[in-house]
Amino acid sequence: MVSKRTNPKASGAISLAASKPGSTRKQPASPSGNRVGQAARQRILAAAERVFAEGGYGSASTARIADAAGLPKANLHYYFGTKGALYEAVLSDILETWRSAADTITADADPTEALTAYVDAKIELSRRRPLASKIFANELLHGAKVVRPYLQRELRGWVSDKARIFDRWAAQDRMKKIDAEHLFFGIWAMTQTYADFDVQVRAVLGTRVLKDPDFDAAKRIITAMVLGACGLAPAEGQAAGKKADGKKAKRRKRA
Repeated sequence: MVSKRTNPKASGAISLAASKPGSTRKQPASPSGNRVGQAARQRILAAAERVFAEGGYGSASTARIADAAGLPKANLHYYFGTKGALYEAVLSDILETWRSAADTITADADPTEALTAYVDAKIELSRRRPLASKIFANELLHGAKVVRPYLQRELRGWVSDKARIFDRWAAQDRMKKIDAEHLFFGIWAMTQTYADFDVQVRAVLGTRVLKDPDFDAAKRIITAMVLGACGLAPAEGQAAGKKADGKKAKRRKRA
């Protein structure tokens, strides 16, 4: 559901670090307190992810998030300070997770294996954390008030770094030269549609819930498209999976 919301914080950039100097988030002092505090923070972040995804920033309240986390409201304010700070922390966690999905894309990696692993990780995130993708989509649809500075600086720099790796691979004749920015746009769109537009996907597939075979089929076809654009061939197992998908499509037509 996409809903209107107000700007939670006009200051701009968010940090992908767990904490930073001057942060309003407090950390317990003792080792045992750190473990308890980390568990509480994770419960709050998970609950906030659900609440922000369901109705957007505007309709969410710290009381509702605390209730969803099963913790006193005071805990939320202790660890995050304000609703705006908590919203930033949720977005930060999402972005950090998404960026780490591409850790396989390194200069020394095999292009086929690295890109296959990246698509795999992105589909898995849409499978396991669809609400995270919905929150980010909602943020962008409302002008990216919070994440715009991150998009313009950190994300742009990150994509440029990965583009240099692709250029190096192409110079070594390990893959075809490709526009890295648009390759990433395509991967993000194809993988995140299974989270952001799951209603449409489920309607077309005629199912109430997307199941593992649906995500596996998506993974295979998206991987084949990405590798094909880069002049690479899918691994043997993926080619076999593609044949199985073709048989499944024929059975659906007969039905």
